[in-house]
Amino acid sequence: MRPFTYERAESPQAAAAAAAKTPNARFIAGGTNLLDLMKIDIEQPAHLIDVNGLDLARIEGTDDGGVRIGALVRNTDLAADARIRRDYPLLSRALLAGASGQLRNKATTAGNLLQRTRCPYFYDTNQACNKRLPGSGCAALGGFSRSHAVVGGSKACIAVHPSDMAVAMRALDATVETVKPDGSVRRIPIADFHTLPGNTPHIENVLTKGELITAVTLPKPIGGHQLYHKVRDRASYAFALVSVALVVQANGSGRVALGGVAHKPWRVEAADAELPKGAKAVAARLLAGAQTTDDNAFKLTLVERTLAATLAEAKERTA
Repeated sequence: MRPFTYERAESPQAAAAAAAKTPNARFIAGGTNLLDLMKIDIEQPAHLIDVNGLDLARIEGTDDGGVRIGALVRNTDLAADARIRRDYPLLSRALLAGASGQLRNKATTAGNLLQRTRCPYFYDTNQACNKRLPGSGCAALGGFSRSHAVVGGSKACIAVHPSDMAVAMRALDATVETVKPDGSVRRIPIADFHTLPGNTPHIENVLTKGELITAVTLPKPIGGHQLYHKVRDRASYAFALVSVALVVQANGSGRVALGGVAHKPWRVEAADAELPKGAKAVAARLLAGAQTTDDNAFKLTLVERTLAATLAEAKERTA
């Protein structure tokens, strides 16, 4: 691990200002992803700004009937919160599917959104990776790509976003709140927060230099049956090959988002309208324009089958 300097932030704006003025600075909270990457020399921050002391760990109701989740709320606390379990069970289920209890006890809401891909070529510094070193190439394109993206990828990158929580939040139409170094605030729909790789896969979201996530807000509860199904190689401590976040209302309408298939949580609003027609129609919309490799072409079938199983479960609960 390389040497670095360290400070504790006294306010969100102070943290943002410190990150903006200090070259190669990073925020640290739970550190469950950042510290791992520092140990293997992928992340090389010269300065760490500890935000754990900030008042950003509360879950509060909003004036419009929704909920505001502080950036420092730990995944364990968020999954267990009575309001989340009652009004947004999809989010609670996704969090519980995401990691071990030990990790959930440390991982934060903001950190979960910002975690980096688990592509093995990203983690292997002997391999070419445009996300790790822009312009170096993408070893996954000619390598073993079973876990990689089937939609939204590019010739520069086919990595997938690893978060379960973010997939649920995409289905729930969350909004990310931030503060900038000048103290101004921004509200970013989660649909616009994560970016597709294009020619710049190292740019993974729309945050500007120094911008700090302070909270995530959810709109008022939408009800319905909310399910999260995650397909993985083993029952625990594994990232999704495919995951489905589903909200289905009594009349058959609803929302669906996918994990494990793209560089960001994947939702195509036009696919929501296909839910009454069944899994095949929904999958066709979600996966339109898919580009697969010999290793990951199975994901197209897996998406349809997982959708079918999730819709069947929702139907059973409605009956």
